[in-house]
Amino acid sequence: MLIFRSIAFNVLFYANLAVQAIAALPTLIMPRAAILAVARFWARTNLWLLRSVCGITVDFRGFEKIPRGPLLVACKHQSLWETFALVLLLPDPAYIMKRELMWIPFFGWYTAKAGMIAIDRMRGSRALTGMSASVKRELARNRQIIIFPEGTRRPPGAPPQYKYGVAHLYVETGVACLPIALNSGLFWPRRSLRLHPGTIRVEILDPIPPGLANAVFFERLQREIETATTSLVREGERELADVR
Repeated sequence: MLIFRSIAFNVLFYANLAVQAIAALPTLIMPRAAILAVARFWARTNLWLLRSVCGITVDFRGFEKIPRGPLLVACKHQSLWETFALVLLLPDPAYIMKRELMWIPFFGWYTAKAGMIAIDRMRGSRALTGMSASVKRELARNRQIIIFPEGTRRPPGAPPQYKYGVAHLYVETGVACLPIALNSGLFWPRRSLRLHPGTIRVEILDPIPPGLANAVFFERLQREIETATTSLVREGERELADVR
């Protein structure tokens, strides 16, 4: 039954994406808020599909910790889930994403219209200069910048591989950083079509105020996200064990 539900979800997920991509074409000539509204609707329909088809629910914790105004958001990255669901937490989010995604028809057009920030990872440290300028421009518009500090999805329990780009942005921009921990990879694993019923838990941690030294911030961010993530993964593993 699990594999059939997973297949059904994947078919509906990509069908939903295709339909909304076509329906959203008029937003290309509308203000940026229009495409962000479509993105939020898409995220809500995806959460509904996860709940209805796969039995996957979401437990958001710590909404009250989200400060107003411009913000750097550093989130653990385990699954496809957080690439769309985080738009529901923030008033005007902008993801930092690899440049290649901007070349995808429809998807790339919409991410450009939404003011997402592309980074050419092949340029290494030279890419930081351009990324910093783009991030500062969007922060000046009172936006929240979402970055995955490890750069790519990591399975639950894998050793962390944080990149210094997040610390560079923290120092360069002078804004607070909001850490987010989660356990989404237990229920929607990377590089897998099989989804597992349960509760994705997302914990919004205390904001890290601006002004810390680069190394101090980097160590604190990794420690706080990884400590909370380990706890959430253990909760999820107990839930999976009970189901099985």
